[in-house]
Amino acid sequence: MNIRRYIHKRNTRLLLVIAVLVGIVGLVYWLSPTRKTGYQYNSPRNIKGVYSYKQVFNDLNEVQLLSAQKYGISPNANIEALKKSERLQEIVSCEDFVVDSLTHSSPYLVPRAKNLLHDIGKNFLDSLSSKGLNPNKIIVTSVLRTTDHIKRLRTQNVNASQNSAHIYATTFDISWRRFQYLPQVEQMQMEPVSADTLKMVLAEVLNDLRTAGRCYVKHEAKQACFHITVR
Repeated sequence: MNIRRYIHKRNTRLLLVIAVLVGIVGLVYWLSPTRKTGYQYNSPRNIKGVYSYKQVFNDLNEVQLLSAQKYGISPNANIEALKKSERLQEIVSCEDFVVDSLTHSSPYLVPRAKNLLHDIGKNFLDSLSSKGLNPNKIIVTSVLRTTDHIKRLRTQNVNASQNSAHIYATTFDISWRRFQYLPQVEQMQMEPVSADTLKMVLAEVLNDLRTAGRCYVKHEAKQACFHITVR
């Protein structure tokens, strides 16, 4: 009889230990970013943004023009000749960013501006990773505008500037409303990140580069973009 009680108690304790272990494993699995098989959740942390988009990114066209004229091409230059000399370099969608379907500009920048664009894209992806957010790419919505581009643009928007920094191939726009969501990375389904959160992270990246003297930035509310000129 004593032996049976002993065995019963031992089995009860063993079952209790197993139940506790199963509970711990279940808790760890639930807290894991990959708790759903093949699904990567966001684990947001340390996202600060900037205190005011309008006040922090308020580099006006007059300021950006000075830098554009210093580092850019002549507005009356032969575009085809500049392409051949590599004074103008084409930008294409890549691992750092996506080039939107451009209707009023051409995908060319001077090398200095192209390097800046790549750095923004890389820094943005690195920041998302360090902040526990799934990867998204920035979308470039406007680049080099020729005089013909501006004429066509002004037929739709009379407020479009004829003396835009875009004509110097030093300036580009990045959307803060749209980003390229990467739904799957290395066979893992990615949880989406809200556009508001992505905008905050992008603002941090741009503010760091602006503070380092790499660029001028204007927050465009109506066009939903950051207007950026290399320094």
